Amino acid sequence: MLLLSMTAAAQDIHEHSAFVNDSIDPMKEAILNEIVVTGITGTQRLRDASAPFSVVSPNDLHRSMGSNLIDAISRHPGLSQISTGAGISKPVIRGLGYNRVVVVDQGIRQEGQQWGDEHGLEVAAEAVHSVEILKGPASLMYGSDAIAGVMILHPEPVLDEGVMQVHVGSEYQSNQGLWENVVGFAGNVSSFVWNWHYTDKAAHAYRNNRDGYVPGSWFKERDLQGMLGISKDWGHSWLRLTHVDFRPGIVEGERDEQTGELIFEDGNTAKGYGVQLPSQRVLHTKAVSDNAWQLGPGQLKAIVGYQRNFRREFEESIDEAELAMKLHTVNYDLKYQFQLPHDWRMAAGVGGMWQKNVNEGEEYLIPDYHLFDIGAFVTANRQLGHWHFSGGVRFDNRSVKTDALSEDNEQVFAALDKDFSGVTGSLGVVWNVSDALNFRLNWARGFRAPTVSELSANGVHEGSIQYELGNDRLKAEVSGQFDLGMDYTTHWVSLQAALFANRIENYIYLSKLAGVLTEGYQTYQYRQGDALLVGGEVSFDLHPVNAFHFENSLSIVEARQLHRHDEGKYLPMIPAPRWNMDLRYNFKDFGRSHFRRSYLAFGMEYNFRQDHFYGVDDTETATPDYALLSLSAGVDLHLKGHNCIELSLTCQNLLDKVYQSHLSRLKYADINALTGRMGVAGMGRNICLKVNIPLDIHLHRD
Repeated sequence: MLLLSMTAAAQDIHEHSAFVNDSIDPMKEAILNEIVVTGITGTQRLRDASAPFSVVSPNDLHRSMGSNLIDAISRHPGLSQISTGAGISKPVIRGLGYNRVVVVDQGIRQEGQQWGDEHGLEVAAEAVHSVEILKGPASLMYGSDAIAGVMILHPEPVLDEGVMQVHVGSEYQSNQGLWENVVGFAGNVSSFVWNWHYTDKAAHAYRNNRDGYVPGSWFKERDLQGMLGISKDWGHSWLRLTHVDFRPGIVEGERDEQTGELIFEDGNTAKGYGVQLPSQRVLHTKAVSDNAWQLGPGQLKAIVGYQRNFRREFEESIDEAELAMKLHTVNYDLKYQFQLPHDWRMAAGVGGMWQKNVNEGEEYLIPDYHLFDIGAFVTANRQLGHWHFSGGVRFDNRSVKTDALSEDNEQVFAALDKDFSGVTGSLGVVWNVSDALNFRLNWARGFRAPTVSELSANGVHEGSIQYELGNDRLKAEVSGQFDLGMDYTTHWVSLQAALFANRIENYIYLSKLAGVLTEGYQTYQYRQGDALLVGGEVSFDLHPVNAFHFENSLSIVEARQLHRHDEGKYLPMIPAPRWNMDLRYNFKDFGRSHFRRSYLAFGMEYNFRQDHFYGVDDTETATPDYALLSLSAGVDLHLKGHNCIELSLTCQNLLDKVYQSHLSRLKYADINALTGRMGVAGMGRNICLKVNIPLDIHLHRD
């Protein structure tokens, strides 16, 4: 039986070959109930979790293609992305993004100025083994900001005792000439464990049939990720280190008034891999001490991490940054998970973070600030026959202090000293009707304190082409969400359905100020109002024979501002309804089993028209519907019983469709004076080739 376990050293040790090195067995797709998730109360079977979850397995990641991690997984039900060009993507869960989504990487929450449209996710994607997505505010383990949900990026599990693995891989994408090379070395010898990856990636500007090559859409990235430590029967003690050097261009979308073509600045080229202006450079360094001990009837986990995010923007010179921000974060998390008699399982803990932001450039977006966050939680769950009950409560307090700043006798930032406190909770029940059928109901209360950007922003966001102003009168967001779901799984069909209703008090959003230009940019300011988001997801996988899969999923969210009936009645930046369809055929092994895990797949992503948009002062406009087709194939080459080469080939946007995502910030770039069309379209046809070469070295066999 295959088990995808998401935490705990003892479980990780036995997961090395799960999904990735096994052949694609369609029956493994139908064991949803055996997956273990961690996002609510600690380790828990998915069939017993009352809140809605999605799990992106290693197989899914292996087959996915994208210019970054979020781009590669954003087709999963309920998940979408805010994009600024090909290299920068931000996760959106059920219509909520930015600081409403907590991303957990290497065991701690990722902190890297994620409030900005043009600020991507600085993680070492090649070190991500699987992804767990909790949809909604049900998580009590991560505190403020998880009002939309939690995305947990699980690192590669520890290898079996006596095994070492060398991994070499490459990927090429035709549209933007993307090259990615990765090398890794992992092992487990006498309970001493390690795992290191180095990745080098670069891409020139992408192109489409409407705009040609898009200036500023190039990027370069180099990642180094490592883990070393010991794993014993008593638990583990690991040190994780990550360094991400991400250098994306900035797409401004400026056009020639006579020809309507996008303008390349002097010295910039369409197919250049070198540094061009304007651009960003982000250095994200992370060190995490991850420890677990078997103690009495449970496990005590202690994680302490340090992150430094150094973000710079270069406009006139590649040597001198106009904007430079250093964000220092210390994360701490202590929790104890234990089991009591009568099928009770409980968890309790305390966690939070300390932050300090320092401006070192000539330009500013947010002030210098200090932040301290602390929270405590307790959760419990119990099995009673065919019923599984779970719930918990958490209290959080966040203190934010900003520094005043004046220039030329004008105040840029005012000093602020604010405290935000909130109580969150979750209560749910699952009815296991049979081994195949489960019903679930969950209620959760979420809390999110305003970010420093929302309170105090005052500057130009080059990547999103707008001037933003904060609002120091903002209150904390508070949400209450109901979830109703079911899943039905047999050997030939899988069906999951979920409905939700999420009411948010004091919802914070960005609105354009009519007719106001600041330094030549349209000006936006943060505002608040009560909101209601309703919607759901349906996933259906039919596999009447083991080799054939017909997969469909539908995601929809309707988001309104309460008490408004004008052009501002809809919330901004809400994804359009989306239907994904995939046909996949898994071939039998052939060539005396030298060729294994081969498949051929056809996919379609259909985005419906989005005409429910925030139209006040033309902040947003409607987005037409569009369909993107894809074709992919893959095979593994085995020699002498070993998996030697993994090959996959994908053609994205097969028909070279011209489209704009409703969540693309480039949709609102300059108007083409000749055609009257606004903004920049997405990437055209893209052929992707991926090659992985894993080599296992067994020191001994039991």
